[in-house]
Amino acid sequence: MIASDLDGTLLRNDGTLSPRTLRALRTAEDAGAEIVIVTARPPRFVDRLAEATGLAGTAVCSNGALVYDIASRTVVSSRVLPLTTAQRVATALAAALPEIGFALETGNQVLYEPAYRLRMSEDVGAELPVPSLADLWLTEAPVTKLLAWSDRLDADTLLAAARQGAGNEVQLTHSGGRGLLEISAPGVTKAGTLEVLCTARGIDATEVIAFGDMPNDLTVLAWAGTGYAMANAHPAVLAAVPTHTVTNEEDGVADVLERLFAGQARPAAAI
Repeated sequence: MIASDLDGTLLRNDGTLSPRTLRALRTAEDAGAEIVIVTARPPRFVDRLAEATGLAGTAVCSNGALVYDIASRTVVSSRVLPLTTAQRVATALAAALPEIGFALETGNQVLYEPAYRLRMSEDVGAELPVPSLADLWLTEAPVTKLLAWSDRLDADTLLAAARQGAGNEVQLTHSGGRGLLEISAPGVTKAGTLEVLCTARGIDATEVIAFGDMPNDLTVLAWAGTGYAMANAHPAVLAAVPTHTVTNEEDGVADVLERLFAGQARPAAAI
């Protein structure tokens, strides 16, 4: 199995999948490898990528909260964050960091309160404002992540503060978004969900090759038999993961796959 993060890893900085990387993925599939996307992104982002590239198969979305079948656009399994837990954590963080803003990711939409001023160009049409922080907790939609954002503090600072205030009540991480902290149900990680997926398929961790660049990738890079940190990765990832590849702009995932599956490429016309 090839398990890859998207942003900063499989995708270039402009959000595209290069022809070279797409050829390498298809060569790996021809050789019998399964490609699994393992991302902080929600299913709606994966849908757009699949439409642009023809990628199919399985995606582990929202840092492990969702397993998504790309072809049928179906959530196969989910581990949601209880709304009462999200509210308790948000209250604790707001007390420690008064300028912080909050949003709820549902997989289909982002519900955000007035203090959450982060807007994502790729989420136009999916971002839904609510009148106040209190209104966030009235949603009936299942929540995959609580998002906490600051325009003053970087993500690492937010993560350190949240670990002091939230204890073991939730899973805390970030994927490099400026001032953005991602909060999931306790125990929800990319690695945990990928392990369940692999067990169901009879695939051992030693048979998994993983790629990533941010702190939310650390669990899967450590769990996989072989984990590659991108050369552009967060310093903590570069320090923790001994095996590196070149940057996402240099098609680092393709660089590894081409060497692993040398001589098994399709003719260019078939791509």
